[in-house]
Amino acid sequence: MPDQSFRTDIPEVDTTEIEDTRTAIADEHHSFLEKVMVRSGFADLYDARDFTEVVYRVMRDVMTTEASDRVEAELHTEAIPTDEKALQFEVSDLWKDTNPIVGFLSRVRPPWKGPGIFNIDSDRFLFRVANESGMPRSVEREQAVKAVFSATKDELSEERIQEIASWLPDYVRQLWEQA
Repeated sequence: MPDQSFRTDIPEVDTTEIEDTRTAIADEHHSFLEKVMVRSGFADLYDARDFTEVVYRVMRDVMTTEASDRVEAELHTEAIPTDEKALQFEVSDLWKDTNPIVGFLSRVRPPWKGPGIFNIDSDRFLFRVANESGMPRSVEREQAVKAVFSATKDELSEERIQEIASWLPDYVRQLWEQA
């Protein structure tokens, strides 16, 4: 029976009277993935990593290969200090596409920005991010995108931040600037 107590010799603890002695870690001391996780509301670092990869994929799709390479060159900090092999990588590794065929095609095709059949506007950008990432319904799409943008901007020079902004569609550019 779930309501039955088996150990009656242990005193019951009132959790409302327990003081939490932990202190919040200042945002500047969080690693890249921790920033994304905390700011977006993802449950764990793996969700933050997977979502970041998708946001970066769509960002690369609207940029030229040269612009993408310049961004990648600046993203060489450790994503999170850990002994867990699945999370040992640099932020620049997130920027690269994990699918070699998609990575190759993205380097040889023109950017999907501007007039044309492959134009990515803000709605399509956010639609792709939500659908390709498989993000949980409990996480707000725009907030999660802003979390990735904010953590990314912390890693980049002002010149690169402005360059990325110039490639993003209108509403997504606003999210970038707010982050």
